[in-house]
Amino acid sequence: MQPSNNAMGSTEIFRMPSADSTVPDLMGGRRPVHPTLAIVKGPHTGSVFELSTNIITLGREPSNSVFLNDMTVSRHHARIDLSGMSSGFATIEDLGSLNGTWVDGAIVNKAMLKDGSTIQIGTFRMVFHSNRRPMRIETGA
Repeated sequence: MQPSNNAMGSTEIFRMPSADSTVPDLMGGRRPVHPTLAIVKGPHTGSVFELSTNIITLGREPSNSVFLNDMTVSRHHARIDLSGMSSGFATIEDLGSLNGTWVDGAIVNKAMLKDGSTIQIGTFRMVFHSNRRPMRIETGA
């Protein structure tokens, strides 16, 4: 929206309400306990997977933890390892896929994931969220 000038000559700023329908609430107001992977582009946009085990497999084979049903995805495309989440990190590893695995715009064999990392597998673009609770840092004041 454009700023407008009122009769006094000052500028008024109009803000869109946070419940604007153009901003989807992918989690429906629910705060997940485990890390999540949200599809933000491609088939099944808006789907969110809660990652509740340490090893997550991604691929076109229905037996994968995250089933990505598209011909641009290998049957066993990639694996996410969440065993380091207690220390604040996760990793993703390409499993020799035909089209590769991309993290934050770079093709990778293996990479660390941080909160907000984008993952591109075939036509799917996903966002990884660690969903870790913020930690309070005490200062010696």
